[in-house]
Amino acid sequence: MTIDLEGRSAFADAFVIANGRSGRHVASMAEHLARRLKEAGYGTRPVDGLPQGDWVLVDAGDVIVHIFRPEVREYYNLEGMWTPRETRKPRKAKTAVAAAR
Repeated sequence: MTIDLEGRSAFADAFVIANGRSGRHVASMAEHLARRLKEAGYGTRPVDGLPQGDWVLVDAGDVIVHIFRPEVREYYNLEGMWTPRETRKPRKAKTAVAAAR
């Protein structure tokens, strides 16, 4: 998913949000992206969160790439935080039983 931040943020023009299946998959995706950015001439890009692999952020300049494990992505809900209210999809309400698990 891509979230357009142009005109709403001074630090980035867009967020790209993606999932990996596991911590290792998330870290591998981020390492691959950072390597490809360097090969494309963008230099060494800052990468945060690689050791844990739950949520890895790759600073690609005007675009910030967030790669999550699915449950971590759901917990932080960056889409809900950064998507304009009029274009948001309704979020599923959690029941008390599901929240207690």
